[in-house]
Amino acid sequence: MNRGQDHADTSPELGVWPATNRRFRRSEVSAVIGSGDEAWRRATDGVLRWEVKTRSGFTVDDDARVEAGRRLRITAAVAGITVVEPVEVVGVVERPDRVGFAYRTLPGHPVDGEEAFVVHRTGAVVRLTVRSLTRPAEQQPWRTLYPLLRIAQLVARRRYLRALRRP
Repeated sequence: MNRGQDHADTSPELGVWPATNRRFRRSEVSAVIGSGDEAWRRATDGVLRWEVKTRSGFTVDDDARVEAGRRLRITAAVAGITVVEPVEVVGVVERPDRVGFAYRTLPGHPVDGEEAFVVHRTGAVVRLTVRSLTRPAEQQPWRTLYPLLRIAQLVARRRYLRALRRP
């Protein structure tokens, strides 16, 4: 991953995600989260206000709307341990049929990589797609704990796919 990048490798603006850096584990999952204009408005507003993270059990230190270039900290509490995840938003897309963003991890994050959350629609059907590129962080103890972090990522992805459905 190019740390000086000015675009998102997870390509939230694209419907089809092209091949990416093979040094990263790649994941793309999608789910239907609603139908119709009201579901679309709710989901697009929610994704741009970090609800995909906050409704999945994370805390975001800034409740402002997602903005490219903004750096912030996401916090997760796991088994009584607080994990701080510094990130930077690297891409935002807002089109009539596609809304979302991508962030890259910063030093101190438990993994190295990028994640994107995209709400998109075909006709009345509203979907959420989550894309990620990850590999072990360089620093310890995260590098050693990467196999456990992979399990946590799978659990988080399932939560993400439910997060923007009607409350």
